[in-house]
Amino acid sequence: MNLPITGQARRYAGAAFVALLMGGAATAALAAPKHHVMHAKAPKADARDAKMAAMQQQIDEMRAQMAQMAQMKGADPSEARVAALQLQVDTVNAQLADVKAAQTADATSIITLQAPPSGATTIPSLPNGKPVLATADGRFTANIRANVMFDAGKYFQKSNLPAQVTNRDLNSGTNFRRARFGVDGKLFKDFDYSMIMEFGGSGAENAGQLYEFYIQYTALKPWKIKLGAFEPKVGLAADVSTSQMPILERPSPAEVARNVAGGDSRAALQVYGNGVWGEGDTGIATRWFLSGAVTGNTVGTINSTGAATAQPADEQTAMVGRLAIAPFSSTDWQAHFGVNAQYVTQPNDAGVAATPRYPVQLRDRPELRIDGNRLVDTGAIDTRHVTVLGAEAGLTARNFMIEGEYFNYRIDRRNATNPLIAPGDPNFSGWYVTGVWVLTGESRAYNPAEARFDAPKPTYNFNPAAGTWGAFEIAARYSDLDLNYHDCGAGKATPTVAGTACFDAIRGGEQKISTLGLNWYLNADIRFMLDYQHVDVNRYNAAGLQVGQTYNAVALRSQLSF
Repeated sequence: MNLPITGQARRYAGAAFVALLMGGAATAALAAPKHHVMHAKAPKADARDAKMAAMQQQIDEMRAQMAQMAQMKGADPSEARVAALQLQVDTVNAQLADVKAAQTADATSIITLQAPPSGATTIPSLPNGKPVLATADGRFTANIRANVMFDAGKYFQKSNLPAQVTNRDLNSGTNFRRARFGVDGKLFKDFDYSMIMEFGGSGAENAGQLYEFYIQYTALKPWKIKLGAFEPKVGLAADVSTSQMPILERPSPAEVARNVAGGDSRAALQVYGNGVWGEGDTGIATRWFLSGAVTGNTVGTINSTGAATAQPADEQTAMVGRLAIAPFSSTDWQAHFGVNAQYVTQPNDAGVAATPRYPVQLRDRPELRIDGNRLVDTGAIDTRHVTVLGAEAGLTARNFMIEGEYFNYRIDRRNATNPLIAPGDPNFSGWYVTGVWVLTGESRAYNPAEARFDAPKPTYNFNPAAGTWGAFEIAARYSDLDLNYHDCGAGKATPTVAGTACFDAIRGGEQKISTLGLNWYLNADIRFMLDYQHVDVNRYNAAGLQVGQTYNAVALRSQLSF
């Protein structure tokens, strides 16, 4: 039986068509790009849901219209018209099926992206981008580690160097200052381990060498016992991780001090621990840190020419200690006071044919390593014992920090050839002060387990689309390293007659460095550092002539560390 489509039916069809248009408009509105959004919002529903709802409503209304026509009495509708309406229903049904299929396909794609490619192994976690493998009970872990620093810089040297300085041209250019890769983690829950290789260097990269390898027992809380090749705890600046220092390099006085009996890759046995006296939430409390170590020689290395470092006849032995107390009040401020000491009981023995046989040499490059020259250097001193004493202090107040250290280096010389005319025991000194202001409001948090101030962590990572740019920090430092002893001043040659003034002079030179830096932390793993440096070196040769210099330098570091 053929039924005519009435005016009411047409109104139903028109309403369905309007609903379809409104559904399309809603879909377009949901899909339109949004302007800048500062804060994260709840996820929006898929825009296709609105479109499918509108299409389903249109189908339901057309079916109701067909049912109404079928129930009409006395009418003689045309079969062609009913067939046309059924065709419309089928068309909209097909469109609805297409939209549902597309949505299902997208969901499947998301699930597929979450699954590893064929043949790949799923990594359990990536905290801060660092690959971590761990057993379910946490007794065994393995963390992939990397610390890569690429430096580029320019030395602005005066053309009027002293006439007696004829072969010094500090090298502007680039250098992989550090390129460390390895793994660390836990064994049987109570043991920590670390195995790190180093391919970077000062002035030139290395072919690769063992940087760190140790085993550490942690069950005797609050104490830890550490054995292997590592850098023992020797001072405030020395114990800050290289990936978290506010200036490109450590201050020279701290660098000279740490390399006497500590420094990188030092064979050592260390016991250290930390704790808290009092409660910071109700008043002033104090953190404490104590460390003691017996150290030996640095592990053998292969330099960039492939030649192995010469092995001494007998290796150095020394003792290293550090004590720190750190008063604090909740999160408002954190103070730090400490002392550190090193005592070399046996310097390296270079052999009976060597002169001097037991050499100790204090020296350092300026606080930039793109060029490898050392502008202050005591030369090799025949030594019985070495003592280094240090005092350290620091303070943070919200996003400000200031810290500094003072060092005294004392060398006990061996007797001269004529014991009646023995040269004196030289004393040297050095100090620095560093100030930091985190422009974006973060703070340099205190690390009680290491008794140091760590780098700020950005509150918001670099994400221009969300209007966040990471953290910015300004740092400034002044350091003074004096390696002169009985210098006698300019124009005076070192006497060659025993017993006369300045006969035992050591003209290592005095190095003063002012540094201003800007640091940009994109996230916890990526950082850029820009430093401006003014260097003033005052040093005389044996003839009393100036061999120091004054210059400026600019350097940029790109760092990836996890």
